Amino acid sequence: MVALYQQDLTGGPLEELLGPAARPFARELAEGADREREELDALIGSHATGWTLDRIAPLERNILRVALYELIHRPDVPDEVAIDEAVEAAKELCGADAPGFLNGILGAVLRERAAAPRPEEPRAAHG
Repeated sequence: MVALYQQDLTGGPLEELLGPAARPFARELAEGADREREELDALIGSHATGWTLDRIAPLERNILRVALYELIHRPDVPDEVAIDEAVEAAKELCGADAPGFLNGILGAVLRERAAAPRPEEPRAAHG
């Protein structure tokens, strides 16, 4: 998340900002969130009622990107864990209103995904 935040502020290359000491899981989250930025930003924008993406503080925006990446692209990370970690990061690093704001957006995305029809499983061929 910190490397994504720095990238947002400086425009520097993510690989350089991550550095060689980045843990594999942190690297995968940062690279995945960066790769899926367009999709994640569209979700943030559609659920941040009354806020444009550029009005959301860069740190909060990047906490959201990482949490949404986990919710959507990391089935091994429980949804509750992704949301709890984002809210805790916001409590520690952001303003007083940030945890509730992030929780609201992440909860709305989770509810929307739960309500969406799931694609059918491929049927086994009978032979």
